[in-house]
Amino acid sequence: MHSRRDVLRASLLASGALLLPRWAYGKGEDEFISSASSRLFPSPFLRPFAMDLPLPPVVRPANPFGTLRSVPMGSVYHEIRAREGMQQVHPDLPPTRVWGYEDVNGSGEGRLWPGPTFVSREGVPMLARFRNELDPGHVGFGVPTLAVHRHGGDQAPEDDGHPVDYFRPGEHRDYYWPEMNHFGDAHETQSLLWYHDHVVDFTAQNVYRGLAGLFIRYSEADPGDERDPRGLRLPSAPYDIGLAFQDRRFGPDGQLVYDSFDHDGFLGDTFLVNGAVQPVLRVKRRKYRFRLLCGSNARYFDMYLSSGQPWIQIGTEGGFLERPIPRRGIYMAPGERYDVIVDFSSYPNGAEIVVENRLEQVSGRKPKGPAPFATPMMKFIVDGDAPDESRVPLVLRPPILEDPFPPAVRRTIEWNRSKGAWTVNGELWDEHRIIAEPRLGEVEVWTMRNSSGGWAHPVHVHGSLSRILRRNGRPPEPWDSGMRDMVNLNPNDEVDVRLNFQSFRGTFVFHCHNVEHEDLAMMAQLRVV
Repeated sequence: MHSRRDVLRASLLASGALLLPRWAYGKGEDEFISSASSRLFPSPFLRPFAMDLPLPPVVRPANPFGTLRSVPMGSVYHEIRAREGMQQVHPDLPPTRVWGYEDVNGSGEGRLWPGPTFVSREGVPMLARFRNELDPGHVGFGVPTLAVHRHGGDQAPEDDGHPVDYFRPGEHRDYYWPEMNHFGDAHETQSLLWYHDHVVDFTAQNVYRGLAGLFIRYSEADPGDERDPRGLRLPSAPYDIGLAFQDRRFGPDGQLVYDSFDHDGFLGDTFLVNGAVQPVLRVKRRKYRFRLLCGSNARYFDMYLSSGQPWIQIGTEGGFLERPIPRRGIYMAPGERYDVIVDFSSYPNGAEIVVENRLEQVSGRKPKGPAPFATPMMKFIVDGDAPDESRVPLVLRPPILEDPFPPAVRRTIEWNRSKGAWTVNGELWDEHRIIAEPRLGEVEVWTMRNSSGGWAHPVHVHGSLSRILRRNGRPPEPWDSGMRDMVNLNPNDEVDVRLNFQSFRGTFVFHCHNVEHEDLAMMAQLRVV
């Protein structure tokens, strides 16, 4: 497990710039093309809107099984297997070999990528057993050794999917998720989490192969029933849908293409939603709730509706905004999630609305800016009527109160480059190094500073939700003012972030969620004491 990291480190230290990302420059700095992208053949041309949007099945409860974990009465048990399989991503391509998650108690006929969707309810703990059924003799990119991280979850370190807490083919690991409101706000509901592989040094390759899935949470304030007068009455199933946006590159045989030496962040040239290339979703003339995930390795998106209608944003990773906010575009960094509502009631039957990405990005370094033309991601086709008892509340939650006293502990975290590798506070990832020791329940302010040059870094801190206080000396935009577990750092950004590790003691990681950066050492550890 450590051979690749050791070789990379030795090379970096010996040569300084041996693994410095290689670029072919055009007229200026903004016209760069990654050598990985330029030397790979493009994917075959694929017709957009040739396939229906796949809707991953909900994970079913399993019968209680023996475990070494201490699990309270009333817990829900689940069993998931990670395995390899063939999946149709477009009718004009042969089936693609992917890795993915499958519900052991499901029908066995579902797709593997993305995995089945967990649906939980606050106050009902869960125990999820993940079985590693990948081929131990696998050849190619990725490794069949796994660590499962529930991204955004409030769980103990042993259940957080620490990158070195891995399990091998033929083994399993049990993860206990308490599903209590440990973050301390009764009005807070984390609407969309996700789970993905997090094994040290190979997170990017394993996630690219398909090891990711959605995780939806409900609570008393957001019960998942638009008819329940005790809740917010937001659109509920089947009109509550998760959408995982990703990019991939394919060979003419339909197989995934990946360059494991592109350390700037690998970009695909084909766009998928829920594991299907530019799919179609038929919708009724009513309100829908969409939970948007940017699940790409390094690509950012800026999502618009072709009709000009705004998205109604109601939340981010950490929960609801105070009030709904209309937004023409939803700018998404890798790992970020957005909770939005779209009302199709004013459209005639047969109307077509395309979700468009209007952001240009030609390398893993950073987005270039507005694209000269929009790229279709998926299409909605209005198809008939349906009852609608949902609403968009004027107020979603009480205001988030400011701290009455300034936090006593402040830290500066530098995201930079050294000797061609990615570093945190000038240091490469080391599983034996702790760079911060916050006290349980004590509020801290971290100044996240991107001093890496012209690279963007979407940062994820495990073990605590965060709230942006200032971005480059100014208050955050309204849509960025809620609770989050991602903090996007554009080049030269300096962002003050409020953190409170108030649930569990122990060791957690924090890292860049451009997962190629994470694998090439842009990760560090904190220990809650």
